[in-house]
Amino acid sequence: MDLEHMVVDMCQAAKTAARGLATTSSQAKNEALLKSAAALRRESQILLAANAQDVESGRGNGLSAAMLDRLTLTEERIEDMAKGLEIIVDLPDPVGETVAMWRRPNGLEIGQVRVPLGVVGIIYESRPNVTADAAGLGLKAGNAVILKGGSEAFRTNGAIVDVLTAALGEAGLPPAAVQLVRSTDRKSVGVLLQQDRFVDVIIPRGGEELIRAVTEQSSIPVIQHFSGLCHTYVDAAADLDKAMRITLNAKTQRPWVCNAMENLLVHQEIASRFLPPFVETLEQAGVEVRGCERTRHIVPHVTAATEADWQTEYLDLILSIKVVDSLDEAIGFINDNGSGLADAIVSEDYTNTRRFLQEIDSATVYANASTRFTDGYEFGFGAEIGISTNRLHARGPMGLRELTTYKYLIYGDGQVRE
Repeated sequence: MDLEHMVVDMCQAAKTAARGLATTSSQAKNEALLKSAAALRRESQILLAANAQDVESGRGNGLSAAMLDRLTLTEERIEDMAKGLEIIVDLPDPVGETVAMWRRPNGLEIGQVRVPLGVVGIIYESRPNVTADAAGLGLKAGNAVILKGGSEAFRTNGAIVDVLTAALGEAGLPPAAVQLVRSTDRKSVGVLLQQDRFVDVIIPRGGEELIRAVTEQSSIPVIQHFSGLCHTYVDAAADLDKAMRITLNAKTQRPWVCNAMENLLVHQEIASRFLPPFVETLEQAGVEVRGCERTRHIVPHVTAATEADWQTEYLDLILSIKVVDSLDEAIGFINDNGSGLADAIVSEDYTNTRRFLQEIDSATVYANASTRFTDGYEFGFGAEIGISTNRLHARGPMGLRELTTYKYLIYGDGQVRE
């Protein structure tokens, strides 16, 4: 069978599976998820063996340390995947939830009810855990999912999907509810992106280049997240010890992820007290610091930041620092330069905090906490299907509710329109 027919047949099978899943009980879906979690644990050695081949190939192909870290499976990470599925079991099923109900003057009763999206295509890079997370969330929300992982994780993703589909069949659900495009040919992505008859939404997870390419090629609606250019603003009224902990975590805990801080803004009133010890701590942690002219006046040895630095997602141990005159300047700078993913203020001033939360135009906005919490698991979603910076149809970390839409159910008693 040629590549195009293979992908089209997968999409058709997913559409059929999605129709059945839309009316599948929560109990049946939960049973399938529990069987899937147990199967991941039981077949862990098969998964590790497949992953070892991918890691070896990736190392030989010159994958970066960050990419290899994302790719690598361990017993602990397999256990985390299994636990993630079990957490999804414990979450309320959004399908069938009545969002609102009202009665019209003519007696019609109108209900707005949550229903699955249908068929969700997920295109992603490196991380094998996305395979299990996407399958679990999609299933619980009543959707069929078509997965297209990166070639670097080809064997690992195949092994995980084999385990999951066997568990689905054991639970009496259609194995076509979770499918993997088993091709490293990039043309397969192009074919998938044209299947708007069968696929309802595409969610790309990866770098900006991947997401832009998917968006440009797709005839299917795409939920986007181009970059994670995250900021933290340390206000004049900040607790400096708290600011130190939060900003260090936001930059260094996992610098290569999208919710890591890239730009730090510091109010000029506290900059001379905060920056010298903070820069020293950053440098001890291996961070390259770049600063504006005022930052370099306080800490002269740091590298001069360029205009391009303020709009660069480093995904590395590099941080740009800017001293600002006011909260207004900080808010304007973030709204002009940020990507709309995650931004934070550190301040003990309630009025300033409230203004920042209201005026920063991002999907997640924090007061006195690290931007690193922008994650479906940390939000209590069990896992996430992705993080959206769209305004339609979802924004921020996407869990079960974001994998549903709604329809209207109208109850009448013989009414006709005059």
